[in-house]
Amino acid sequence: MRDSVRELTVDLGDRTYPIIIGQGLLGDYDLTPFVQGKQVMIVTNETVAPLYLESARACFPGKQVDTVVLPDGERFKDWQTLNLIFDQLLEKRHSRKTTLVALGGGVVGDMTGFAAASYQRGVPFIQIPTTLLSQVDSSVGGKTGINHPLGKNMIGAFHQPEVVLIDTDSLRTLPPREVSAGLAEVIKYGLIRDTDFLGWLEQEVTSLVGLETAALVEAIYQSCACKADVVALDEREGGLRAILNLGHTFGHAIETFAGYGNWLHGEAVGTGMMMAADLSLRQGMISEEDRDRVTRIIRSANLPEHAPPGMTPEDFHRLMAVDKKNVDGTLRLVLLRALGDAVVTDEVDVLKLDAALRAFCVASDGSGI
Repeated sequence: MRDSVRELTVDLGDRTYPIIIGQGLLGDYDLTPFVQGKQVMIVTNETVAPLYLESARACFPGKQVDTVVLPDGERFKDWQTLNLIFDQLLEKRHSRKTTLVALGGGVVGDMTGFAAASYQRGVPFIQIPTTLLSQVDSSVGGKTGINHPLGKNMIGAFHQPEVVLIDTDSLRTLPPREVSAGLAEVIKYGLIRDTDFLGWLEQEVTSLVGLETAALVEAIYQSCACKADVVALDEREGGLRAILNLGHTFGHAIETFAGYGNWLHGEAVGTGMMMAADLSLRQGMISEEDRDRVTRIIRSANLPEHAPPGMTPEDFHRLMAVDKKNVDGTLRLVLLRALGDAVVTDEVDVLKLDAALRAFCVASDGSGI
């Protein structure tokens, strides 16, 4: 089993850390070399805890392991739920040498990382992501935070983990909808940086939807390698790292409009990437054939193809105005100069943007707008 483990590194100087990927690692992999003190606080949620909490405990032999179990769902990614983590840390008298462990999907990972960045002005943490989306995206790169009613992920901090441990067996318990949501982020890497990987995904998407182990390990490894490269070059999103947000400006607007949790993050990003490709075509940046190729692979991952019914172009404009990439009130979007070549731009023709928005909006009765 251990022979199939693959490892790569996020190179950030003295904060460099490994990403360890394999099958059957939870409960079998000793993570104590990444723990400085005697205390560990595992943060998970009510869905993941019955499945994997005891296995995660076994990764920390000889340590004092405490736990906090949060409610499950994007709608709980807020100050009130974050305080449940601080409550347990203080009640159990965890010191500044404690290590927090995020066991779960992106919500758990983001909140645990933010708690670690804040508790006693910063303590170490470990990522054990259990969803495909968190394994290929949110667990890597050190972005942490919570949502605000006016915008997603608007409150947070950059705080890198000590290690990311990815066990592909945890994907066996994912509902198909969560698998598809994770595939949106996998597809993103092919679209922004690696056309060879995109071609491989087009051939293997059925295997990935079917959770075939060899395909999953390869997809996770290639996705993490791409993100690790980008993060090493631009840790705090001063420029290049923003390309990782392809589809996210549109997607975050969809999530906020629908109500956090009603659309999965990856579902909104999938639709957002189709919108970005459509706008890239309208801007004269890619061909119709390229736009259709983007549409086909996102469709093959069983992702939604339109915005929520009733969402209007005006709703998109209002919600995209608070996107973190915007500078001095100017909308900045990630578009495609070509497949495998993404760019952040504020040079967007408003009429073409409106046309792209209308193409993906449907009325409450399902008709076009």
